[in-house]
Amino acid sequence: MNIKFSGFNENVLTFEYTGTLNKGDLVKMTASAKVTKAAANDSFIGVCLSTRNGYAAIQMAGYTEVAKSGSVNVGYQKLVSAGSAVKAAESGIDRLVIYVDDTTVGFIL
Repeated sequence: MNIKFSGFNENVLTFEYTGTLNKGDLVKMTASAKVTKAAANDSFIGVCLSTRNGYAAIQMAGYTEVAKSGSVNVGYQKLVSAGSAVKAAESGIDRLVIYVDDTTVGFIL
């Protein structure tokens, strides 16, 4: 892709996390101020940017690119976690998908 959307309206919050969490993982809330990796078919609140000493920097808004599972179209789409990727779903949060290729989807959180 010749155009870059990164940096648009990015907001990052720090949370405590449980379990194993890596850069690029989709996350969901588990308790007050705590997150964990989103499992398959879970709604997600953001994407992990980094972890350190039990805390994680989570991108909550702006443009992000993650792996995709199945077919995802551009435009407003309901997206959920597919474990280590995102997939289109019948329910979930509408996200503005602005980039799709064979393995990646780019959307606004």
